Amino acid sequence: MEDQSKYERARKRVEEIRGFYTHLAVYVLVNAGIFILNLLTSPGEYWFRWPLMGWGIGLVVHGISVFGFGRFLGPEWEERKIREIMGKDGPGDAR
Repeated sequence: MEDQSKYERARKRVEEIRGFYTHLAVYVLVNAGIFILNLLTSPGEYWFRWPLMGWGIGLVVHGISVFGFGRFLGPEWEERKIREIMGKDGPGDAR
């Protein structure tokens, strides 16, 4: 049963990582297309930077949620805290 739970957590983690890399690949491809479109239609104006920056903020937030600070208070943290509290608070503890 524990092995199944570990497997499911690992599978979910792999899906999160794959989702980020998919997001990154789409970001690079679409923004490369926008950059080319910008150069072909209005070479003197560099408007491509606005969608690049806007979407980039979303990509950074996604990356943080997968690899960075979002992991700190994420599901794994919750599970550790639950186990910690369950270990400390036995049936005889009055709180």
